[in-house]
Amino acid sequence: MTTRRDVVIIGGGHNGLAAAAYLARAGLSVEVLERLDTVGGAAVSAQAFAGIDARLSRYSYLVSLLPQRIIDDLGLSIRLAPRRYSSYTPVPGGEGGLLVDNHDTAATDASFAAIGARNDADAWRTFYDGTARLARALFPTVTDPLLTRSEARAAVGDEALWNSLIEQPVGRTITETFASDLVRGVAYTDALIGTFASNDDETLAANRCFLYHVIGGGTGDWNVPVGGMGAVTGELARAARLAGATLTTGAEVTALDDDRVVSYRVGDTEHRVAADRVLVGASPRELNRLLAAGRASGASGASPVTEPVAEGAQVKVNLLLSRLPRLKDASVAPDAAFGGTFHINELFSQLQSAYDAASAGRIPDPMPAEIYCHSLTDPTILGPELRAAGAQTLTVFALHAPDRLLTAENNDRMRDELQAAVLASVNSVLAEPIESVLMTDAAGNPCVETKTTRDLEEALRLPGGNIFHGDLAWPWLNDGDDASTAAERWGVATGLEGIYLCGSGARRGGAVSAIGGHNAAMAVLDERSGT
Repeated sequence: MTTRRDVVIIGGGHNGLAAAAYLARAGLSVEVLERLDTVGGAAVSAQAFAGIDARLSRYSYLVSLLPQRIIDDLGLSIRLAPRRYSSYTPVPGGEGGLLVDNHDTAATDASFAAIGARNDADAWRTFYDGTARLARALFPTVTDPLLTRSEARAAVGDEALWNSLIEQPVGRTITETFASDLVRGVAYTDALIGTFASNDDETLAANRCFLYHVIGGGTGDWNVPVGGMGAVTGELARAARLAGATLTTGAEVTALDDDRVVSYRVGDTEHRVAADRVLVGASPRELNRLLAAGRASGASGASPVTEPVAEGAQVKVNLLLSRLPRLKDASVAPDAAFGGTFHINELFSQLQSAYDAASAGRIPDPMPAEIYCHSLTDPTILGPELRAAGAQTLTVFALHAPDRLLTAENNDRMRDELQAAVLASVNSVLAEPIESVLMTDAAGNPCVETKTTRDLEEALRLPGGNIFHGDLAWPWLNDGDDASTAAERWGVATGLEGIYLCGSGARRGGAVSAIGGHNAAMAVLDERSGT
């Protein structure tokens, strides 16, 4: 027996939930099919350590690109807390470090001077004034039909700025802008989150990554989701259910044919549902797998969709500490250092060395990484006893750990080796080993959880562990690109009638933004209205 819906959404991540909420509010019958037992995908909170009352944002952890428009449209009760400190970066192997205080320009200038980078303080402000202008021009467009490249360039209205951040490798621009190796490295890390690229990346993949990391909210600020990432997807799920969408969990989608019939399994029971439109929150690679299964089953077979290059390049380590560790740099209080993004071994030269090592098949030494402490800004993710005792969470996001280093056979060993490399890098800037302040779980095990790219592919089906489902695309169409359909104008087209991308694989869909879901929903509504 085949049931019927107006819209079926494959994948109950935050984008799928956003699309469901919009379309159900428009009066359509919508069903979301989620393979896991809970919705949320990568944007979830979890009790990572047995018997410990702490709910960590297990995968995604900060929010910048979620537009206020979507929050308001769907009536989401979400609080995103700002961080006073932008970043702290200790001098590797030396003394002191750079503390960028969003509330104290004089203190920030003094910190630049203390690391021998006095002249870079003014350059820093000029550079980020430029990214702020870029953000103000481009971010308001992400929930509208795509601009063309020429229209985006005109919207920015600054040829020098456009050329420096869009046309030429951003690493080259950073080298030309700053004198300090440390300052260059801090600026360049935004080009490497989830992207494996050299410091002079002619492909401009680093530029595209950098752009999305500096335009969020029209400011580029990255904020803390109060209550953890699960609070964000919890609100999206609530909005979808209230609008009338059906959220089916534990639903393993097994095939999709080009007549938009979705086959799925819940437990031992097989189901089929036909839809006028199918939105896919899974990756383009996963979509192709489902289409191939549709062909193999004898159903009419759709042509595969184009897959972007998909290789993750990070390892993520979650920790629970009895307290923040002491720093080698005694001039900076730990709550200030950990209050923003804590950069470790991310000199510009170190980033290139790490890229070269990983390209040659080796784990970088030292491992470039950055730390985020959710609980300093939002202690609500900890139970009352942990809060009273001064416990803190740390998330370490290490760069240049590409999926090519791992296989199904070596993943367990590589996880241990990557974790050891990350903790060694962390310890290189501390006055005491991080292990000395690690809490233990109910079984007496250290509270450390490490996720490799292979782990992400296995748990979430992220291709190659790529957190964006593949290399990011510019948030505009090239001049002359076909924009004859609503799906093409909204950046969600697959080339298949009635089947759209609504996840991170959609143009403008990456990060916890709900933009992919919003835009896929708008494409459906535009098509139904004939616009």
